[in-house]
Amino acid sequence: MDSINLLTIITIAFLGSFGHCIGMCGGIVIAYTSTKVESRWSKAKQATSHLLYSFGRIFTYTILGALFGYLGSVATFSAFANGVLLVAAGIFMVLAGLSLLGKIKFLTLVEHSLTRFDWYQNSFKKLISEKTLFSFFMLGMLNGLLPCGFVYFFAVTAASTTSPFWGAIVMLVFGLSTIPALFSLGFFVGLFQKFNFRSTMIKLASITVIAYGIFTIYNGSQFISDPDRIILECH
Repeated sequence: MDSINLLTIITIAFLGSFGHCIGMCGGIVIAYTSTKVESRWSKAKQATSHLLYSFGRIFTYTILGALFGYLGSVATFSAFANGVLLVAAGIFMVLAGLSLLGKIKFLTLVEHSLTRFDWYQNSFKKLISEKTLFSFFMLGMLNGLLPCGFVYFFAVTAASTTSPFWGAIVMLVFGLSTIPALFSLGFFVGLFQKFNFRSTMIKLASITVIAYGIFTIYNGSQFISDPDRIILECH
């Protein structure tokens, strides 16, 4: 990982959060806001509750990132294997970008809902009815487990780092980059709809995802075509 890759991740996550994340998680944000957040609360307490929800999501994402990074490190035994993983990750990114553009239904096919399971429904009902600030964090942790194609994209990216630490960093950066969109959802819903802001952001994110996917495929092909040279360069 390097600063350029992290900057790319921030860009994709930030732009995508105003498109895919608003569409996928916006309903949940509006639901808990209308149910859990009291109008008599101070602005500071309301803001804290929203931030705690996001921090809960980010905590789950970070744990998942470390797990996928570890799985990637276990699966990688050579420069060739690393190249195959990078190419697979790049293909997934390109497919995800095309799906965000509406060209294919790739993300729809890989997204499966957990909401039909009793354990999720019971946990959600319990947390949505509580008013404590900690319950916002726990609700965020729970919803961080919801299957989402955009999360899958970054999970694959985390696995391609072949490192639990950098895998966690990828998902941490992803989560932090989605905070502005979901935090400000309640204030700017009209702007998203009136000026087609969400559509613009998701198109920009799609193009960035596809470009980054192609770049990742190229890097992976270099490992595959000449693994010995890559190993020498790394040393």
